[in-house]
This record gives sequence, C-alpha cells and structure tokens, in this order.
Amino acid sequence: MERETTAGWYRHFAEFEARGNSSCYELWAWGIASDRRLLSLIDRLPEEKRQPNLVLTAARYLGVAETSFPEFREWVIRHWDAVARVVTTRRTQTNEVGRAAVLLPGLAQLPGPLALIEVGASAGLCLYPDLFSYRYDDLIELHPAGGASGVTLRCATSGEPPIPDRLPEVVWRAGVDLHPLDVRDADAMRWLECLVWPGQPERLRRLREAVAIARARPVDVVTGDLNETVAELVDAAPDGATVVVFHSAVLAYLSVDERVRFERTIRDLPCHWLSNEGCGVVESEADRLPLPANETPGRFVVALDGVPLGYAGAHGQTLDWFRH
Repeated sequence: MERETTAGWYRHFAEFEARGNSSCYELWAWGIASDRRLLSLIDRLPEEKRQPNLVLTAARYLGVAETSFPEFREWVIRHWDAVARVVTTRRTQTNEVGRAAVLLPGLAQLPGPLALIEVGASAGLCLYPDLFSYRYDDLIELHPAGGASGVTLRCATSGEPPIPDRLPEVVWRAGVDLHPLDVRDADAMRWLECLVWPGQPERLRRLREAVAIARARPVDVVTGDLNETVAELVDAAPDGATVVVFHSAVLAYLSVDERVRFERTIRDLPCHWLSNEGCGVVESEADRLPLPANETPGRFVVALDGVPLGYAGAHGQTLDWFRH
C-alpha cells in the first residue's frame, strides 16, 4: 500500500476504499491528494490523526455540504481550526453493523449458546447479530426468532460460505473500548452518523435502527484497553456458553507489538477468536491467504481462531469464501 506520504494515503483511500462506495469521498480524497495547501494543513496533525475517514468525517460533523471539491477545499481552509479540534478529540469509531453479515458464517460454526465479547466495540452495535435480519445474494433470508428485524443486512457472496438456517442463540454480550460511545448520547450518535459515508442512505438507516435496538436492550461496554481487559471479560462470561471474542477493523489502530500481544493473549484464553481485519493487519494469517495482501487492497479477511475463511467487503457488503 502506498502510505509513505499523506498524499499517498488519500490516493489509496480514493482508489481502493471510496471508489464504488462513495463518489463524494472519492472526489474529495483525490482532490486532497493533489492539493498542497490541504496536505500541508493535514500534515500538521499527529500522524495517526491524518486518516482520510477521520478528517472527512470531522468536516461533515461541522457542517460541510456534499459539494464539489473546490467548494469543499474553500470550506475546509476557512474552518480548519475547528476541523483540527474535532480531529484531535474524536476517533473513527465506525459501528458498521453490516459487518455482522460476514461474521455470521464464522459464528455458525460454533456450538451454542454463545457469549459474545467485542473488543473495540464503539457503541456496541455489532453485539446483536441474533437480532438482525440477513439477506444473502437476494436468495437466502434469515430473521430473528421474533420475526423480521428493523435492521436488514444484505451481502453478496461467492465460494459457498456456510450460511446457517437459523441465527445463533446469544445468552450474554459485553464489549470494551478505549472510549465507548453511549447510545443514549445524541451528540455521540450524531458523530456515528457522520462516519457513514455520503451517498450511503441504507447504511445510515440501518445504523439508526441498530441504535434503537441497543437502546431497548443495553449492553455493557466497559472503558479500557483491549489487551488489558479481554481476559477479565472472558472470565466474566457465563458457564455453559461458548465464548467468542470478535472484532472488525480494530487491530489496524494498534501498533504491531500490540497486535502480536493481543494474538498471544487471545490464544491462551478459553474462547474462540473471530476477526475481520484488513488484509495484512494480522500478520500470522499472511501465509494462509490465497493472494498476497498487496494484491487485495481495500479488502478484509474473516478468520476464525487465526484461520482465514474468506475475503470481505469493508462494510460487510460482500463475502468471498475460500475455506473448505
């Protein structure tokens, strides 16, 4: 991946993440990548805060319209101090419930009932896979025991993933995050809504529906570092349940040493480990992938207990299964 410079980061985001998903973000990211003035402003931020999704979300949170790049550029330069303040105090805690669709085939391989623990849980919205409806390839539909959910997750598949005929039974759920978001906090939920990319009304609608589910059935998301807290959460899970620690798009925010530590920790705990991370993020999986990570930019890898199962779209929109 071209990440030597901020310009390279934004070019990569435009070409491999925003393209086909948000024409607005693609346009803005390409523009930033070629604009010396904006790049100089972004380069004043701490390196980890220069992330395209964070900078663009901060601008939208403050009110920039979905407009042309020249108008966006003018707005950002005029409001840069405010944008920088938001960027330095917020995080990309995208709570994309669509990723539950690519995690479900992994969960289906485990005996129930399940106790779910999400690390990097944000507001904990992904802890309700048993309360969402699913539609795979416009052919297979799954619904919670009580009937269709307000949240319907659509996923196109290849390679015949093991989609279950019923949703798992979840008897306990918990999460951990450095800075959990409270579903009852209107401003925190507005930030989550701004993290949904322009031109994706379906994502926004299902986010709002998932927030409604979480408000009706609150889950405990504790404040803490995942490496320091995961063992305590596993220990707190009820007897008789299969404990599953899972995460999506989280480990990329850890240093390499912290990722290695997490993997060592999780393998020593009495639980299963279900992950959905960008290609190359979990280094121990690299030799088991069908293709080198540099040939699959923008894709995620779903893995169970460190064994890769398939490639996933970044927001759970696709699942290409290769494990048989």
